[in-house]
Amino acid sequence: MTDAPTRVVLVTGAASGIGAAICRTLAAPGVAILVHTRKNHAGAEAVVAAARQAGAEAAMALGDLADQATADALVANAVARFGRLDVLIANAGFADRTPLAELSDTAMTRSVETIQNGFFRLARAAAPHLRAGRDARVVAVSSFAAHAFRTDLPVFPASAAAKAAMEALTRALAIELAPAGVTVNAVVPGFIRKDSGAHAALDAEQTRTNIARIPMGRLGLPQDVATAVAFLASPAAGYITGQALHVDGGLVI
Repeated sequence: MTDAPTRVVLVTGAASGIGAAICRTLAAPGVAILVHTRKNHAGAEAVVAAARQAGAEAAMALGDLADQATADALVANAVARFGRLDVLIANAGFADRTPLAELSDTAMTRSVETIQNGFFRLARAAAPHLRAGRDARVVAVSSFAAHAFRTDLPVFPASAAAKAAMEALTRALAIELAPAGVTVNAVVPGFIRKDSGAHAALDAEQTRTNIARIPMGRLGLPQDVATAVAFLASPAAGYITGQALHVDGGLVI
């Protein structure tokens, strides 16, 4: 029988990109990670295998966060498997660049349900367990789309609205959970390089144009974001709460 893990983490949207990098960064002996994906079974299995190779316990969970039952099920899964929950990392989401005039009610609802309400339901389900956790943390992965509104940058109306609401919920939850010593923060990525073969909202030419607008002159890497998330999820970040940390090479100043 193995010893109980000293830190239990739930990461949503973890089969590729930023979520996968977060899992790989946090994986270590004594850590248990529930790797969530909506449907990328193969990607999630690869992340689980990498986490286990690093010495962590890891398991995979499937579910669509637009479904109201998924958040409760994920939290219950983590607690049933590993005994408790110490860290919630809400990374699941997607970019929708559809102009407002062309945005259907269904598409708008999809962004809101997955990003905003998905985070709300996860936080609500996790809160009782986090209050009892060790150096408990919540980290929401937002987007520059909720901050950068300029004529020389792409605009993501549905994503921007949902991510902005996520950040507002982050600040409200930070106040509610502070008495229990639980910190709640957001990380705000800029333009991040996609995994090979992954869907991208912008084509190659648009990407080159946007790189020219980043002061540091390059796309971010999933690992850049994962490093920031790992710090905010660590015991060392115990006096930081209600904040939004931009990881964007200077795109949003």
